[in-house]
Amino acid sequence: MPYWRMIVPHPLVDNPGQRPVVLVVDDAPSSLGVLCETLEAAGYTVLVACDGETALRRLALVTPDAILLDALMPGMSGFDTCRQIKADLATTHIPVIFMTGLSETSHVLEGFSCGGVDYVVKPVRAPEVLARLHTHLGNARVARLARDAIEASGLGVVMLDTQGRISWRSPCATRLLLQFGVNPESASLPESWWAAGVGIELVASTNEPASPCLLVRNIGVAAAGESMLLLELGGDQAVSASRFASSALTPRETEVLSWVAKGKTNRDIGDILQLSPRTVNKHLEHIFEKLGVETRSAAAALASPEKTSDARLTSAKWSAPALVRN
Repeated sequence: MPYWRMIVPHPLVDNPGQRPVVLVVDDAPSSLGVLCETLEAAGYTVLVACDGETALRRLALVTPDAILLDALMPGMSGFDTCRQIKADLATTHIPVIFMTGLSETSHVLEGFSCGGVDYVVKPVRAPEVLARLHTHLGNARVARLARDAIEASGLGVVMLDTQGRISWRSPCATRLLLQFGVNPESASLPESWWAAGVGIELVASTNEPASPCLLVRNIGVAAAGESMLLLELGGDQAVSASRFASSALTPRETEVLSWVAKGKTNRDIGDILQLSPRTVNKHLEHIFEKLGVETRSAAAALASPEKTSDARLTSAKWSAPALVRN
């Protein structure tokens, strides 16, 4: 029995009866007969396209689990085809493996820069391609499960490239953007959401005090130079919590505010922290300015556990070290 027929990967789909789909794009698919046989024998369903334009038309009808793509084809090159695949949010998650006779370093680098996850030089060895395909499908499945878990949490996730352009967004993020009048199909988001560094941006839906707002949390660089934004629907409690979380109080100011929230006078706070009344007053001035309030009661309300206990920004999920504003 040929060696390649003995390679049967473990199932990579949640439904064991479902065969993963692979789209093979090559202007001479007959030359890949052994590879296609290997894929079929290993449990894959193989679709074929003879050029980039045909591949894009196929993708409008079906979403494969992976794409094996030749770089040099008549008409649209494989590199340009890959760029269009990655530019479409409906297909950007599909792993693309280049299989081509172009072996120069510049070609390999272009294959990765346009969005490919792997690069195999022809003549291809079927067992090797099968092993690479299995690995990338496994990685893609883990990423999909992670996205599903994020979706179930009620958070919207938007990934941005270094220019602030949307490279991926979750379905929840799409719904939230539409709700607040932001076109999710636009190339980029407001610069204030991501250019000012890690922190929280509040986007009010109406001028009514009790109206919901959109909480946009800039997590910072997540992977491969991309930045992550977390979007969540919040109300007035979340607004209070986010103002407190983004106020950048110093440790001493936080201590003073905590005692203010407990109803202590300036004299009491001075005795507890061994500070002069003048120093306590100075800390309070800075606290009021940072929180955007004018009175002790307003500052205490923002810091009060009863006021913010239900706000998700005060949960462990938001308070992890990686999410704390510098």
